[in-house]
Amino acid sequence: MRGVIFDGEQPRVVDDLAVRRPGPGEVGVRIQAAGLCHSDLSVIDGTIPFPVPVVLGHEGAGVVEAVGAGVGHVAPGDHVALSTLANCGTCAECDRGRPTMCRRAIGRPERPFARGGEELYNFAANSAFAERTVVKAVQAVPIPDDIPFTSAALLGCGVLTGVGAVLNRAKVGHGDSVVVIGTGGVGLNVIQGARIAGARRIVAIDANPVKAAVARQFGATDFIDASQVADPVEAVRALLPNGADHAFECVGHVRLVRQAIDLLDRHGQAVLLGMPPADAEASFRVSAMYLDKSILGCRYGSSRPQRDIALYAELYRQRRLLLDELVTKTYPIEDFAKAADDTHHGRVARGVLTF
Repeated sequence: MRGVIFDGEQPRVVDDLAVRRPGPGEVGVRIQAAGLCHSDLSVIDGTIPFPVPVVLGHEGAGVVEAVGAGVGHVAPGDHVALSTLANCGTCAECDRGRPTMCRRAIGRPERPFARGGEELYNFAANSAFAERTVVKAVQAVPIPDDIPFTSAALLGCGVLTGVGAVLNRAKVGHGDSVVVIGTGGVGLNVIQGARIAGARRIVAIDANPVKAAVARQFGATDFIDASQVADPVEAVRALLPNGADHAFECVGHVRLVRQAIDLLDRHGQAVLLGMPPADAEASFRVSAMYLDKSILGCRYGSSRPQRDIALYAELYRQRRLLLDELVTKTYPIEDFAKAADDTHHGRVARGVLTF
């Protein structure tokens, strides 16, 4: 079968992958579509250290082909969106409703794939850049059959991360002010999450002015072209004199982390979603924090995927959540290199690979 692998040197599209059948508590899925996220590129460039060889991809949707013993919530033929969260369901964090903090779900990749006698790792417990994959049962979330796979694929990462950061982590309230730094796939979902939450002012910041139109489409009330202003913080203050209630950093640059903190109002929250290098350090004025300001980390939108993906799928069907509009372009899996280049250069909100 076809898939995209990374061997530590370069990504390649191959056609001789194999994957084992699902065991107890697992689900075998035929992938129909998979979004290309910057996290996949971060494995390739080393920002996210990961063992190799690995089958890439972590934002997918498809059709259940087989289920292992003990799986009852999905059956062959069901349409599913896949989460990356292979949480155990039994530890203290899972029991508290915080599956993103499950220690058994972090940093323990398995090797369900094989190629030429060599075992390959799965990425993010998922590996959606393969025609077939095997995931834990908790990762397979049933979705209505009328949601296009190319749109449904995005539920599993970009939407969960961005919308979840707003609703679950920051808990943006009706009438709050929100600033979003970076309007890529995650940033656009933060914007529409803020719109759904009822924010009164949503200011998007990006150095690419072409992104203004799509940011407004998703709910931004204002757009600041960071390439045309001397100080984005002052530009935000011109719109929000007291600062913002919430600022989301969606790029992963330490300078922008500082920027997010500096533009907060009293009791404001800076939520960090971008992924800088693992050893990156950020600085800020400690005195700026004493007006009840907070810096919040956020993993995977602090989500509960079985609950949240179902909710977001319903919001999509009610036309309150935009999914189709996130898909800038689709590519056959063989055009992975082109999709990666477009994503790296910001030409697409989300590129989606299809089989």
